[in-house]
Amino acid sequence: MKSIENSLEALIFNSRWLLAPFYLGLVVGIVMLLVKFTQELFHVLPHIFSSSESEVVLAVLALVDLSLVANLLLIVIFSGYENFVSKINTKGHEDRPEWMGQVDFASLKIKVIASIVAISAIELLKSFVNLSILLKSGGDTPAIWSEADQAIAWKVGIHVCLVITGLLFAYMDNISERTHALKHKGHSEH
Repeated sequence: MKSIENSLEALIFNSRWLLAPFYLGLVVGIVMLLVKFTQELFHVLPHIFSSSESEVVLAVLALVDLSLVANLLLIVIFSGYENFVSKINTKGHEDRPEWMGQVDFASLKIKVIASIVAISAIELLKSFVNLSILLKSGGDTPAIWSEADQAIAWKVGIHVCLVITGLLFAYMDNISERTHALKHKGHSEH
């Protein structure tokens, strides 16, 4: 019976390797973002001198947006792989990020939600800059809400929800850490 238990536990433990293709897929996702980043950059460069300042800001914000998403994927790949599959053996490598190997699942959740909030903020900023371009070109502002107004209102609402969600995640992790510290302190006093 013990050998069956050991075999079952080994199978369950080794099933973590089923996650490796997910992380490889996310690496492909970074390559796809690189293609779009390069495409966007080469689309903007020929028009840099004829574009307005607002149009350049919008183009740069689109590049920042793609960069933030790629950074988020990299954080998820590194920390997810190290937390759930296997340690990445890069000890002593001069380019190893300091945070690598130190981001646990709770920290990963906070980093993901913070990145999503930042990406949402960039999207919202792009909408505001685009709105100023539309207002300059369109003249008078309508008395009723246009589709653009409604879209921005939705983006603001979603961004506020994401910020609140991020704050709640951080608060819950803080409570969890304090509870864990109190339990650990109580056990060490006995």
